[in-house]
Amino acid sequence: MTKKKKRKQTESNVSPEEKSIKLREVFQKGNTVTKLTFFVMGLNQIKNKQWVKGFTFLILEIAFIGWLLFSGLSAFSLLSSLGPNKTLKETTDANGFPVIIQPDHSVLILLWGLIACLVVVLFILLYWFNYRSNKHLYYLEREGKHIPTNREELASLLDEKLYATLMAVPLIGVLAFTVLPTVYMISMAFTNYDRLHATAFSWTGFQAFGNVLTGDLAGTFFPVLGWTLVWAIVATATTFLGGVLLALLIESTGIKFKGFWRTVFVIVFAVPQFVTLLMMAQFLDQQGAFNGILMNLHLISNPINFIGAASDPMVARITVIFVNMWIGIPVSMLVSTAIIQNLPQDQIEAARIDGANSLNIFRSITFPQILFVMTPALIQQFIGNINNFNVIYLLTQGWPMNPNYQGAGSTDLLVTWLYNLVFGQTQRYNAAAVLGILIFIVNASISLVAYRRTNAFKEG
Repeated sequence: MTKKKKRKQTESNVSPEEKSIKLREVFQKGNTVTKLTFFVMGLNQIKNKQWVKGFTFLILEIAFIGWLLFSGLSAFSLLSSLGPNKTLKETTDANGFPVIIQPDHSVLILLWGLIACLVVVLFILLYWFNYRSNKHLYYLEREGKHIPTNREELASLLDEKLYATLMAVPLIGVLAFTVLPTVYMISMAFTNYDRLHATAFSWTGFQAFGNVLTGDLAGTFFPVLGWTLVWAIVATATTFLGGVLLALLIESTGIKFKGFWRTVFVIVFAVPQFVTLLMMAQFLDQQGAFNGILMNLHLISNPINFIGAASDPMVARITVIFVNMWIGIPVSMLVSTAIIQNLPQDQIEAARIDGANSLNIFRSITFPQILFVMTPALIQQFIGNINNFNVIYLLTQGWPMNPNYQGAGSTDLLVTWLYNLVFGQTQRYNAAAVLGILIFIVNASISLVAYRRTNAFKEG
C-alpha cells in the first residue's frame, strides 16, 4: 500500500482529537471564512478549492432560501388550518358580477405542507454535513495536515465514500415513495377527511381514533380484529404443518419419482395467485363445479353456498382457510424439504440405534430443526396473513355481509375493511388511515415480541 493511499485512508477517518472539537471552538477560533461558513454554506470548502462540494452547499442553500420565501412559508401557514375557506361561497366582484369561490383543496395543502416539512428536515441534515465538513477543514488547518483537493474529494466518492454514493438515489426513492406517503397517511388520521369533507377538511385531533376504538366503528373493529388474528394464526399453522408433513411424505423411504411429486405441488405455487383464487371462486360457487360433483355423487341434495353473499359465516371462513392451504402449503413444502435433506444423518442414526421410532425422531430431531430454521419466516408469514388482501378479496370479497358491521363482511380482514372504507360508499378516509396505523402497531408489536423469543434471536 502506497504512502499516499495510507495517508488518505488515515485522514478519512475521524480521529478522537477531531471528535473532541466543539462547535464553540470552531466558531471562536476559526478564521473569518470558517465563521462565515456557519451562515453561508460552502465558503470554507470553496476557499480550500473543494469546488464541487463548496458550490453544491452554496447553491442548495440559495435554492432553499428562495423556495422558503416564495413558496415554503405559504405552505407552512396553510398547513395549520388546511385552508381557511371550507365551503363554496358566492360573492360579487368590483363590477357587481357574481363570483363563486371554490373551497380550498385541503388534500393538496396537506401534501405540500408535508413536503415543506420534509424539505426543512433535509436542509437541516445538509447543514449538519456542512458543519462537519467545516469542522474537518478547521481541524486539518489547525494541525497543519493535508487538505484534500477537489479531485481527491471526488475520487473518495468512488472509494471510501462509495457507500454514500450508492445510497444517494435509493435514499431519495425511500423518502419520496415510502416516508412521505406514510407520513401523509398518518396525518389523514387526525383530520375529518371523508365523503362529506372530500375537498376541504380540518384537523380534528384524535377524534377518528375515538370513532374506531370507542365510537360507531368499534362494533366492527374489534370483531374484525379478532377474526384477523384467528385467520392469521390458523392460516400460518395449517400451511406450515401441511408443508412439513408433505415434505416428510415425499422424502420418505420407498417413495419413487420424488422430483415429479415436488414439481406437481410447485406448479400450484408457480401459477399467479390471483388466477388460482379466481378459478377457486368459480369452482366453489353455488352453481360451480364442486357443488355439481357433490350432487352427482349424491353426497348433497342442494348446492352449498360456500363463499356467496348468503353463505354461512363459519362455512365461508373455513372455506378460505382451506383454499389458503392449497396456495400456501407448496411454499412450506419447499423450505421444509431443503431442511430435511440437510439434517444431520449421524444424529438420526444414533437415535435409531437407541431405539427411537420415526415419531420420536420427528418430535425430537426433525421438527425442532425445521422450526428453528423457519421461525423467522413463520413470523413473516404470520404478518403477511394479517395483511393477506388477495385471498379474502378475490375469493369472497368479504362476504357474507354482516348487518352488525359497518362496511365489512364476516370474512373481511382489517386490510380489506380498510379498502372498503376508502372505496366503499362511506369513503371514510380518516378512519381508514387510523386502521392503517393500528394494523402497523399490531404487526410491529407481534413481530418484535415473537422474534425476540425465537432461538434464532437468542443464539444470534
